[in-house]
Amino acid sequence: MNFAPVLLFFAAAFALVLISLILNRLLAPRNPYPLKLTTYECGEEPVGSPWIRFNARFYVIALIFVVFDVEVLFLFPWAVNLKTLGMFAWIEMAVFILILSVGLAYVWAKGDLEWIKPKPDNYLPTQESK
Repeated sequence: MNFAPVLLFFAAAFALVLISLILNRLLAPRNPYPLKLTTYECGEEPVGSPWIRFNARFYVIALIFVVFDVEVLFLFPWAVNLKTLGMFAWIEMAVFILILSVGLAYVWAKGDLEWIKPKPDNYLPTQESK
């Protein structure tokens, strides 16, 4: 029964979410009308279809940012305990930063950090791409 408090905590959390959803359904006013159901774009009037194709580069840059941002988080606990960890930890972190730097250099050299990636010099447009 060592897990009883954990099970009780999860049951309470589930009950709280369920009660909140039920209360929202019962108490929230619902009066949909066409203007309320339109797409909201930061206070601006929607222009064009909402089914446009986004540039996939946005997702690539966002994923690269998340990867490097999470990896850099490992530097904080290391920096706090550096004096107690000694020289081995310093060398270990230097290798870690070197690996991150190589990854960043690779992504940079590949051109994935550019918002608009230039086409190669030998690019010849085909009939479909015109």
